[in-house]
Amino acid sequence: MQTPPPDTAHRPPLDAEQLRRGLAESDHADFFSRVDVVESTGSTNADLIAAAATSDDHRVLIAEAQEAGRGRHARTWVSPPRAQIALSMLVRLPGIDPAALGWLPLLTGVAAVDALRATAGVDAVLKWPNDVLIGGRKVAGILAEVAEGGDAPAVVVGVGVNVSLTEAELPVPHAISLALAGAAQTDRTLVAQSLLIEFARRFTAWRDASWATGELADAYRERCATLGMDVRAELPGGQIRTGVATGVDASGRLLIGNYAVSAGDVTHLRADY
Repeated sequence: MQTPPPDTAHRPPLDAEQLRRGLAESDHADFFSRVDVVESTGSTNADLIAAAATSDDHRVLIAEAQEAGRGRHARTWVSPPRAQIALSMLVRLPGIDPAALGWLPLLTGVAAVDALRATAGVDAVLKWPNDVLIGGRKVAGILAEVAEGGDAPAVVVGVGVNVSLTEAELPVPHAISLALAGAAQTDRTLVAQSLLIEFARRFTAWRDASWATGELADAYRERCATLGMDVRAELPGGQIRTGVATGVDASGRLLIGNYAVSAGDVTHLRADY
């Protein structure tokens, strides 16, 4: 029987009880009413979208492995079991203007950056709209999907963080994992706990501000490495836009010169941060 390489031989399961205990002891203990950890599922996002039809609470689902994980534009998101954090959060946003819902994945990106900086000790930044980078390489991705059911708007936000993947296991060459980045902490339970607490803190502040985006937008811009960069944006319909990313507007759109990009794949043409 072949022996696994040393860095993949021991990937412990996520400690669900420790995770719940850490959340219960935080300042936002009541934010998530339910946190479930499963060994495997098709897609944590799909599972919570289905749950939204009968649930009005905020809940979390984490899978040790996903068989049909997906990212933006229906791209697949794959990883060896227990090598990443694959979690989804179902949240309700009562009274929000539907036009402001697009800020939720950006808020999640801010929370992810802050959690990884604080807990893993890495220099994480954002690439518009919500990819998390370390040294110009993607360590985490975010996918938000509107769910049906309930009196208040519901959104499921999925987050995938590469934790212990080796170079050979990375899905694409421009990806990276916390382990490869030399993170001070790669305990998935602690990283997931930090991410959930930071998300709850950011979400609560946004909700308490009646969904105003001023403070959130400032926090996002401070963490967004895309701003000031030469970029190439591939827009829906095949259009290409290049130029300097000059800002993020009040709707969360990326400004390339005076042109506002609301959706598309953005490439940094210079990575000197």
